[in-house]
Amino acid sequence: MALTTVAAGVHRISEAFVNFYVVEGEDGLTVVDSGLPAMWDTLRSSVQATGHGLGDIRALVLTHAHFDHLGLASRLNAECQVPVWVHTGDSYIARHPYRYRHEKSRFIFSLTHPAGLPVLFSMVKAGALRVHGVSNLTPMPVTGALPVPGAPEVVFSPGHTSGHCGLFLRDRNLLFSGDALVTLDPYTGRKGPRIVAGAATANSAQNLETLSQLAQTGASLVLPGHGEPWAGGIEEAVAIARSNGPA
Repeated sequence: MALTTVAAGVHRISEAFVNFYVVEGEDGLTVVDSGLPAMWDTLRSSVQATGHGLGDIRALVLTHAHFDHLGLASRLNAECQVPVWVHTGDSYIARHPYRYRHEKSRFIFSLTHPAGLPVLFSMVKAGALRVHGVSNLTPMPVTGALPVPGAPEVVFSPGHTSGHCGLFLRDRNLLFSGDALVTLDPYTGRKGPRIVAGAATANSAQNLETLSQLAQTGASLVLPGHGEPWAGGIEEAVAIARSNGPA
């Protein structure tokens, strides 16, 4: 099973080099990001392993709306009536998953960085080319705690996308960094704290700049959209990501 408990009541689902998370709260579950379409059974079995069912999911909160984080959103919304929270800056992408800004040609970049190809092929096998958009969206505020299980606090951190947001669980001192800061770049295959390559990032300079917002949380545990959790603290992760620079 692709489920790992990473903190009290916080579970990581990792498949096809994509991470998403289940957060337990007093009044149900929050899912943070939603992987790819082929991961539905993985989500269901993972939720059951925590002693819950899909009917206990009260919210899906997206750090951003790229296709590899949107994969189960439409089905959760349609079949389980789960509200899909996303920042308004990413609402267009959520409706049109394959129409998003990026600095570099994805095709050319992939050909010149073959180490990333196994990652991308795994995503394709998991349904990366058949993600449905979602039009029934709940707008996420720029700041404050969301009224969903776990009460994650929004950390607006644009650059990877226009509406990218980190999510801070203050009581557990951990941060979902989404793709603003990852420990595996799917497009280069490089590991360690960094931002995602320009083949999928809208504005690398802005992404690097707004890492400051993530650092201000002081989170001790960083849970990225791709790669392994980082237990060295968000300040250290941000410093390394900036030293690695854009790709």
